[in-house]
Amino acid sequence: MARNAAGWTSIGRVPGRSPDLYDRPVSLELFDLTGRTALVTGSTQGIGLTLAGGLARAGATVVLNGRTAERLVAPVDALRAAGHTAHGVPFDVTKPDEVEPAIARIEADIAPIDILVNNAGIQIRGSLDVMTIDDWRTLIDHDLTSVFVVGRAVGVRMAARGRGKIINICSMQSELGRPTIGPYAAAKGGVKMLTRAMCAEWAPRGIQVNGLGPGYFATEMTRTLREDPEFDAWLRKRTPAGRWGDPEELVGAAVFLASAASDYVNGHILYVDGGMLAVV
Repeated sequence: MARNAAGWTSIGRVPGRSPDLYDRPVSLELFDLTGRTALVTGSTQGIGLTLAGGLARAGATVVLNGRTAERLVAPVDALRAAGHTAHGVPFDVTKPDEVEPAIARIEADIAPIDILVNNAGIQIRGSLDVMTIDDWRTLIDHDLTSVFVVGRAVGVRMAARGRGKIINICSMQSELGRPTIGPYAAAKGGVKMLTRAMCAEWAPRGIQVNGLGPGYFATEMTRTLREDPEFDAWLRKRTPAGRWGDPEELVGAAVFLASAASDYVNGHILYVDGGMLAVV
């Protein structure tokens, strides 16, 4: 073990890694995203916008995404007003013929994508015995197939550069089922396994692919549930933390998975759920 001129100790070096990784202090520098560019899909509101803001505060240039340019104006302006570098690029994550040219445009006009957060998704509630095949396909396209389509478009470019971070947004329903959300649970279970498949194929090419699994958070998507006294009481009793999550409480996990601090973390699903998955 050696001590460098700055007084910090180096335990050892891995061949092929930058020497300065081992000679800098173990501090917030590990989580610094300055100089990195992050694309967050479905980021005009809710968890996606919160994560984009968190990555921006960590130093990243952020690219927000939504289906229309109009919906991107306000969130991009808000981030810029706060002193961050932000761009908006509209495209439909379910349409490969829109995704590929959009990713190419981002990389040509803004910067190569260092971090991808596959966040876009929807919810369609209804019991399986009445769920239409069109609703099933719509949800699977938005919540699962889009992760493959966008992930592949970005991943092949990251692989060519030999580095990159992909964070796929999973869910409690990647592990648990509940009545009336069968397609959502199927999709999020699929995202968990797709994350592991991406890791298996792309980790040897320098990419870290991990999942971030929110529990129950206070967002627009969960407003109906939060306003239901019976469900709200059940949730508070079922969750060891005894409350709903604040979307800002996902930021630390996202920054960790996007940063050098997680360079040897791959194929992992990090659940931020107030302890719900830990208890029965």
